[in-house]
Amino acid sequence: MTGKPTGPASSADAAAGSGDGHVVDLNADLAESYGAWRLGDDEALLEIVTSANIACGFHAGDPLTIRRACANAVARDVAIGAQVSYHDLAGFGRREMTVPPEELAAEVLYQLAALDGIAKAEGGRVSYVKPHGALYNRAARDPEQAAAIAAAVSSYDNTLPVLSLPGSETAAAAARVGLPAVAEAFADRAYNDDATLVRRGTPGAVLTDSATVAARVKGLVIHGTLHSVSGKELAISARSVCIHGDTPGAVRLAWAVRAALEQAGVTLASFA
Repeated sequence: MTGKPTGPASSADAAAGSGDGHVVDLNADLAESYGAWRLGDDEALLEIVTSANIACGFHAGDPLTIRRACANAVARDVAIGAQVSYHDLAGFGRREMTVPPEELAAEVLYQLAALDGIAKAEGGRVSYVKPHGALYNRAARDPEQAAAIAAAVSSYDNTLPVLSLPGSETAAAAARVGLPAVAEAFADRAYNDDATLVRRGTPGAVLTDSATVAARVKGLVIHGTLHSVSGKELAISARSVCIHGDTPGAVRLAWAVRAALEQAGVTLASFA
């Protein structure tokens, strides 16, 4: 995906550091509407991002919404990722659950296979996997849950990359079974001093100011650092950056991030 040009970098951009040689993926969560309940702007985000984390029906997404998202992603040459979740429609997949490993592996496999089938019907395919919400955060620190995810993905396609936080249990579990582990950072989420995400519901956990978010992501991509909520500088190397589709002003944030990166000479391309 090449996107829309935003012009050459300004002298201020050059002074702040060049992104020449840097390549990053910009991903967003899509297909999270359900029936009459609408969430996010899939079509607008697909004009901006290089990878789409498409809901698989367990935390959000009805069959028609999912099919349309796959078709639109294929039409725009955006990589399709399976955003697998706990079985938690009522809680949008953001309530932590303790699911037996065998059951969790089966649920992840079910979601992945279903989305890949729809993607293939639209001329595409699932090219990576990303856990959603509470499953993402739980697996990042829980070796058992992480192993269940990795086992499910590996049993379906042992070439599929798994998106996760750098140094997470998810990344370690993926590596143990030979799956590519891709490090991810978050544009619109605040970080704790230990490089984990600030819990949702905490004041300041979700970032919505486009200038702040764009500058933060630019620094992350070019310098490999961002600041925690306490001001601590964190060293984070990420191949992909996420903007949540349900964050207020998500489309505006995504455009601001993309423009800042392109103006700094960063290449936007999917890792998949």
